[in-house]
Amino acid sequence: MNRGVVLCLASVALVWGQTSRGEVVSSPSGQIQVTVETSGNLAYRVEAFGKVAIARSPLTLEFDGQRPLGTKVRITGREVRTHDETWKPVVPGRRSKIRDHYNEMTLQLEEAGEPGRRFGLCVRAYDGGVALRYEFPRQRAMPMFRLAHERTRFHFAQDLTCWATKYKGFVSHQEENYPKTRLSRIGPEDFVGGPLLVEAADDLYLAIAEAALVDYAGMYLARDDASPKNTAPKDGVTLVSRLARQQGRKNVVSTALPKRTPWRVIMVAGQPVKLLENDMLLSLNAPCAIEEPDWIEPGMMAWDHWWSGDVKMDTATIKQYIQLAADMGWKYQLIDWQWYGPFNKPNSDITTVTPAVNMDEVRRFAKEKGIRLWLWLYWTDADRADAYRSAFPLYEKWGIAGVKIDFMQRDDQEMVAWYHKIVKKAAEHHLMVDFHGAYKPTGWRRTYPNLMTREGVLGNEWNGWSPKVTPEHKCTIAFTRNLLGEMDFTPGGFLNRTRETFQPKRPTQTQGTRAQELALFVIYESPILCVCDHPDHYRDQAGVDFLKLVPTVWDETVGVNGHPGQFVTVAKRSGEAWMLGTITNWTGRRQEIPLDFLGEGPYEATIWRDGPDAAKNAEDLLRETRTVTSNDRLTLDLAPGGGAVIRLVPKRP
Repeated sequence: MNRGVVLCLASVALVWGQTSRGEVVSSPSGQIQVTVETSGNLAYRVEAFGKVAIARSPLTLEFDGQRPLGTKVRITGREVRTHDETWKPVVPGRRSKIRDHYNEMTLQLEEAGEPGRRFGLCVRAYDGGVALRYEFPRQRAMPMFRLAHERTRFHFAQDLTCWATKYKGFVSHQEENYPKTRLSRIGPEDFVGGPLLVEAADDLYLAIAEAALVDYAGMYLARDDASPKNTAPKDGVTLVSRLARQQGRKNVVSTALPKRTPWRVIMVAGQPVKLLENDMLLSLNAPCAIEEPDWIEPGMMAWDHWWSGDVKMDTATIKQYIQLAADMGWKYQLIDWQWYGPFNKPNSDITTVTPAVNMDEVRRFAKEKGIRLWLWLYWTDADRADAYRSAFPLYEKWGIAGVKIDFMQRDDQEMVAWYHKIVKKAAEHHLMVDFHGAYKPTGWRRTYPNLMTREGVLGNEWNGWSPKVTPEHKCTIAFTRNLLGEMDFTPGGFLNRTRETFQPKRPTQTQGTRAQELALFVIYESPILCVCDHPDHYRDQAGVDFLKLVPTVWDETVGVNGHPGQFVTVAKRSGEAWMLGTITNWTGRRQEIPLDFLGEGPYEATIWRDGPDAAKNAEDLLRETRTVTSNDRLTLDLAPGGGAVIRLVPKRP
């Protein structure tokens, strides 16, 4: 029997109740329920759309010098509330207005016996998923928060299909494929990065992630039992959190109390493409902490030498890319490595300029063309003797728009704190930030929106030396890494090749058609879009007109159709205009795309799609226009590795 029931306003959905299994909190629609067991040992269970999404999963924390916390606990109090507000991100991602609607249950808990530690378990149930975290008050029984292991478990009753990326350890650029596999193929010693995408049923998909990573270590997943890898035990598969540990450190997290841990997030949708509409990670973070953030401006950015292997670092080369940005109507130009000479050296100085570059002339030329500059930094050069503290004021004086910081390759507690102090100091000097060699996003961009984008993805630059960035990979990361938010994939390669003609060499080619490459600008999320190719590769090329039109932030996002690794179609609105991107793997396919997301009246559709010879010549691109309405369905034939992108603008009488 349920008792102590609280009802949502104007709704009959259960907010909180008790059953024989434990304390239950439901999402606003009532379609998702989280049950927390506290009768002895702490555990939780998630049901979605009438199905078990996460079976009974124990929760424990292991602290230095004390017995595990989470066994033999009792409830000393509870608080239940409903929250429903709409907030506006300073820099939009998927939408310019985000509804943050959830039911929350916070259980105050105490362990039985000595030392009698007290803590809270906060659970939020959204219509798009669930999130839970721990809250520790100041207390004599626990003077400091010294965490040796976090054991947040995710138990699946069956051996399910999943898409999992595995890193070699805690030191990683987090740049790998997300191959389709099964949960049983994840081993106890693996380092599975977020998000983990799981097909729980034909109409139930889950994505496990984390949000609000602050003064803590990043989360990975591994198998929680001693069963041999690749086996599927009858009682299912349990995964457990594994926190990044700095080499030589005894504990993964050491900090003062009070302390709130990051959110453990399970995004839920009936179709995988609907996960692309989920804004939970942003909403689970604190509101914007920058008092006057009007100086933060998204936009497109030209990128010098790295893409095409042209390692020249001189005034003329930089001006060539500034001119490209001006010709294209973009806002920014990135000056990449070696602008301050050799990097990652004991005497590297990020406040000096190599003699080959006349920075005064570069700045003058950029100002004349209406282009603002970004500067690349190796993280150790910024960190050494706190060099960033003197460099950032200098960059502000120079009129620099932002910094791209590279090669951190860690997300232990110390490195997470380093990211945060860099972003905060950058904000003091009106600098935006792009992290490369970076860990995954956790939604902290809401709090400091000058954190515009980051890598942490197997992106386009890999085409220069590897065959890994296939159309299948691009169709997979749309449903995995892209779920987490800002992703500096660096699209825009115009040396497009088929599977048979692609070669990983310089100048860099891309796998798939020109139309597919254009569609990435719509499908992937990044408020700062770093466009990768050389000016000569854009001159007089089909599709360049699209690169002058596409926004980098959006008012609305609709997942239209798709399946991981196969194909994906996404529609996004900016003002009155919609843009739609669709891509496929190496299998050519006919796409029937409904336009029911459009408003009333006719729209002019400008379509950039695979040309008739795209299966053999991947650069073959057709541009056409037609009139459509929301009642129409567009039929598009995608070449192998192909795609299409469509701009839809209301037609005026």
